[in-house]
Amino acid sequence: MGIVEEAHNVKILGTGDRSIVLAHGFGTDQSVWKHLVPHLVEDYKVVLFDNMGAGTTNPDYFDFERYSTLEGYAYDVIAILEELQIPCCIYVGHSVSAMIGAIASVARPDLFTKLVTVSASPRYLNDVDYYGGFEQEDLDQLFEAMRSNYKAWCSGFAPLAIGGDMDSVAVQEFSRTLFNMRPDIALSVLQIIFQSDLRHMLPHVTVPCHIIQSMKDLAVPVVVSEYLHQNLGGESIVEVMSTDGHLPQLSSPDVVIPVLLRHICFDISVDK
Repeated sequence: MGIVEEAHNVKILGTGDRSIVLAHGFGTDQSVWKHLVPHLVEDYKVVLFDNMGAGTTNPDYFDFERYSTLEGYAYDVIAILEELQIPCCIYVGHSVSAMIGAIASVARPDLFTKLVTVSASPRYLNDVDYYGGFEQEDLDQLFEAMRSNYKAWCSGFAPLAIGGDMDSVAVQEFSRTLFNMRPDIALSVLQIIFQSDLRHMLPHVTVPCHIIQSMKDLAVPVVVSEYLHQNLGGESIVEVMSTDGHLPQLSSPDVVIPVLLRHICFDISVDK
């Protein structure tokens, strides 16, 4: 196993000819895809990995300077594909990893046949003629709550992000992976995500994009999916699901898994 593979806890499952990469969002790890993986292993080579900073990675490897922008994570994705000698892949990215995949696809479009994004946003802050869902004051309060008592913040944030029942298995699971992160790393990562603005990059994304979004999502208003659709440089398609929450693949797998499989299997030209 190579250095990059080991650092990111890379796992390869299945023996299909085509490769699919599953990339998790903030506060989770590769386990967030547990409901999807069994449906893929017969037909695809499935690549799972953990973003640096996830609770399952070695915190000593987290380079605050490298990960001061999302480009650092995008270069990790490219490095993983190169180390595994994967010539091209279907990339499924959740939340911030959707944008990480988009950045990587601009640098190396040859490595990606399509992007499937779940709960993606190019900018979380509201702006003139743009609704991201948050004001700066909202974010400042969130960051301060993380600083003052990280465990209490995790307990409060998890049910808000998941939506639905406070005592659900999905809330417990997200609370667990959130709390596994080192607090200073979690704060740094979330600040980078929430303060990022990748709107300028969207026209440079030429790889086909399948945009999947919950009807109700604390972090990403549904209008953002249409913004992505209108501003991406390549072909794109949007599907808004009846689900509630920012991690629908964890909280509503019965709804989400069939949608994901359809977008993974079929190309936009076929969908039209």
